[in-house]
Amino acid sequence: MLQIYSAGEKRVSSPDLAGGLPPGAVWLDLVDPTREEEAFVERTVGVGIPTRDEMVEIEPSSRQYRDGDAIVVIASLVAGARDAGRDEAPVLAPVSFVLTPRHLVTIRYATPKVFELFAAHVERAPELCSDATTTLIHLLEAIVDRMADVLEHVGEEMDRISQTTFRRGASKQQRMTNAALEVLLVRIGRAQDIVSKSRMSGVSVARLLSFLGGTLDPHGTKEHLDGLATDVRSLTDHATYLAGNITFLLDAALGLINIEQNAIIKIFSVAAVIFMPPTLIASIYGMNFKLIPELSFTYGYPMALVLMVCSAILPYSFFKSRGWL
Repeated sequence: MLQIYSAGEKRVSSPDLAGGLPPGAVWLDLVDPTREEEAFVERTVGVGIPTRDEMVEIEPSSRQYRDGDAIVVIASLVAGARDAGRDEAPVLAPVSFVLTPRHLVTIRYATPKVFELFAAHVERAPELCSDATTTLIHLLEAIVDRMADVLEHVGEEMDRISQTTFRRGASKQQRMTNAALEVLLVRIGRAQDIVSKSRMSGVSVARLLSFLGGTLDPHGTKEHLDGLATDVRSLTDHATYLAGNITFLLDAALGLINIEQNAIIKIFSVAAVIFMPPTLIASIYGMNFKLIPELSFTYGYPMALVLMVCSAILPYSFFKSRGWL
């Protein structure tokens, strides 16, 4: 799909590929484009755009370069991370930015939410799309803001996990079910996945900003890009902090699982000790010998029952007094 944004005009979706660009076209957004759409953009803009295979290259020379008057940079952005508590699977998707003197072309095969948010913002404030460089700068600002929002969601999710799992004294809840522990591990794993991908995205965006800062000429642009680079470094440090916090929560969750397992084993062990003396007494008086002293005792049967009950109560009372139950 091809969407075209012009300064002060409404966006054009799926334009006539046989014609040319609308007057004043600034931003051309290619989403999972067909070959015909790619050819149309290359013909009208006058520069080749990266293919899908080229977008996944990891070498800096393949992700940041000049093509005549055009600047081509590729960054990896997180898609699917709407909320750390949802079931959506986050993915790291490469996005290409092709900047020419008159146009900005973005090519992507995923749908990071930042593009949806920025497109809506452009329609409300057309001055954000006044020219190609301005559009790119504001789009990069939106990307950095979105990265901050994602990490903030993860931090809030970690607080919720900590409160519901490790601060249970007020509710007197002493045990967690296996299903609850399973959900806990899934939530921690998802948060770790988002943080890991956000850190990788931050490194990619930082490299992009560094390249653009040394390439773009307009006055004031470099200072703006340097400010964004500082923000990205701060977010990367914050992601590192969150990763350490997630590691702690994972270790604590595994410790909880060990405690639950030990509690189950302890119950069986205590039960075995409690029922061992009554079993011994029942075994003794269940022998089929003719000469058993209590065999003709009138109260032998009640006495054996009392002995079995007492022999079970005494170990239980001892374990209870030591706080083992």
